[in-house]
Amino acid sequence: MDNFEEITPELQKDAEVDALWITEDIRSYIYQAAKWTRFLSIVGFVLSTMFVMSAFSVGAMLSALSTTMPGSPMLKLGSSVWTIIYLLFALLQFYPSFLLYKFSTSATKAVLFADQPSLGEAINKLKSFFKFWGILTIVIIVLYILMIVLFVTTGGQAPA
Repeated sequence: MDNFEEITPELQKDAEVDALWITEDIRSYIYQAAKWTRFLSIVGFVLSTMFVMSAFSVGAMLSALSTTMPGSPMLKLGSSVWTIIYLLFALLQFYPSFLLYKFSTSATKAVLFADQPSLGEAINKLKSFFKFWGILTIVIIVLYILMIVLFVTTGGQAPA
C-alpha cells in the first residue's frame, strides 16, 4: 500500500471529472472491511459444511430420536424432508459467504495494486450480498405476516 501515489482532488479543480477520489483513509477502510469479510466468509463456509454434514446424518439423528421420543413431531416429516431443509440452510449460508469471499479478494487486490476493475468487482459483489439479504428479509417478513394472518383466522387452533 505504500507505493501507491494518491491523487488529490485539488490537482484537477478546473477539469470536469466524473470520478470518485480514493484517499488513503478510504483505502484503509476498504482493506479492513476486506479482512473482516474474509473472516466472515470462512466462518460461513464452515457453517455450510456443517449443515451439509448434518443433512446427510439426519437419518441417524431421527432414528435415535425415535427411540428416545417416539411421539416427536419431528419424526412425522421424515428424513428426506429434513435432509432437504438442511441442504437449503447450507445453500442459504453458502451463497452470501461466497459473495463476501469474492468481495474480500477483489477489494484486497484493488487496494494493494490500485486496480480499478477489481474495486468495481468488489463493489458489485457487495451489492449482490446486500441484495440477497434484502430479498431474504422481505421473504421472511412476508412469511411472518402470513403466519400471523393464519393464526388470527384460525383462532390459534392448529389446522386439521
